[in-house]
Amino acid sequence: MHSSITAAYLTRYRSLASAAGTGPDPAPLLPLTGAQRRFLITRHRDRLARTDIVPLFFAFPRGTVDLPRLRRAALRLARQHPALCGEFTVLRGTPVLRLGEPSVEVARVPVDPSGPAVPGPAVTGAVVPGVGAAGAADAGPPDGPARAALLRALLDWPTDGPALRLLLAAGPQDEEELLAVALDHAACDEQSLGLVTEGLGAAYADPDGGEGAPGAGRAEAVDAYRAAVEGQLDAEARAASEAAQHHWAARLGTLADAPEGTGPAGAARSTGMAVDRLPAVTGAARSGVFPALLDAVAAAAHRLDGGDRVLALGYPWGGRPADAAPVLGCFLNTLVHPAPPGPPRPLDALGAEWWDDLDHADTPYDEVVRAARSAGASWSGALDGLLTFEDLHRRPPLVLGGVAGREVHLAGRPLAAPIAVSASHGEDLLVRLAWDRERYSDAAAEAAFAALLATLRHHLGTGA
Repeated sequence: MHSSITAAYLTRYRSLASAAGTGPDPAPLLPLTGAQRRFLITRHRDRLARTDIVPLFFAFPRGTVDLPRLRRAALRLARQHPALCGEFTVLRGTPVLRLGEPSVEVARVPVDPSGPAVPGPAVTGAVVPGVGAAGAADAGPPDGPARAALLRALLDWPTDGPALRLLLAAGPQDEEELLAVALDHAACDEQSLGLVTEGLGAAYADPDGGEGAPGAGRAEAVDAYRAAVEGQLDAEARAASEAAQHHWAARLGTLADAPEGTGPAGAARSTGMAVDRLPAVTGAARSGVFPALLDAVAAAAHRLDGGDRVLALGYPWGGRPADAAPVLGCFLNTLVHPAPPGPPRPLDALGAEWWDDLDHADTPYDEVVRAARSAGASWSGALDGLLTFEDLHRRPPLVLGGVAGREVHLAGRPLAAPIAVSASHGEDLLVRLAWDRERYSDAAAEAAFAALLATLRHHLGTGA
């Protein structure tokens, strides 16, 4: 009979939680989803591993952001969400959230005017009206020491927190200041980002930042978080079925890790970025965008890998249980797409396989890896590439003092895989490829990006 990893975790967690408050550490313990546990276990096993973070970058006119006011707003936001209070930790081998005080840092990052700049993104393709030949509206402010200072600060994220960091930087001559809104990935997913930008803007607009009632609603927030996570864990336990094991074993049994010595271990520290815009896909063709992106990422990854093995491409999918409150946390699962080498595949076949995978989208990642290995895969669970897809209409802008920040995309941000592709579908389809510069040359990455775009155009039509 199949033994569920989720059920085993719940048994250990409940044992710890029942003893909480009776020993020397009285802080209550809250459970974690499968995705949250993966982040913590990785850090726990490798003390040199960096915290997986999710950063957003916004440019504001210089002088817009009042740092003390922003700090009050961040504290108010944190008090509303248990994921931003206390510490994500591993107790006796069991990942938990130990509830405590707000885990927030708000700071101005020192900028050395003579310090090195970081390379900006390469921009491929036709010039888009309103963007300009250098793609400035998407690439962010001109290359300079402020950008470099922010990225260095994010790379030095402490492994013991905080869960939320708001870092502001501007060079002496800059007309704009850059604000990084960055979260520990254990505390957020795509839906969480919308809650953060909306909640932070609302708290910033409050004259006292909510300091008049710092503990108001805390018990209700804890109950809502616990209910949402327990609902997610119930779904994960149900999804760890024998049918799911058979599905993923059949799908992923040919995966294998990259040969040792093909690249540096751990998350990439030096990264580049290529950017292009394609026309938005409309009508019935929209259903084919994601399968087309999967095949396009496969083309880019194989161009860089240069081998003949089946590659493991990951993409986040899912969300909170349908009746869950809007709490911060990571409720997304990472699904795995096996990508064999070869020319573009028929989009209908890709779509059918993808829909079959979505039928088992709640299967926890560790269960998926176990299924693949049971079928003979020599695969540790390491991913060869990541794909994220965002609907830009779903996330509110960050508005501080009545000024909407202009979101920018910075090259140089840390990556959890050799390559990462981000696609944003709004008025058009914005595609970004980031790569590990210690593993791949810029020329090789740009050729891979060209292969990615060619595959997208093949699937989505010559007008794309």
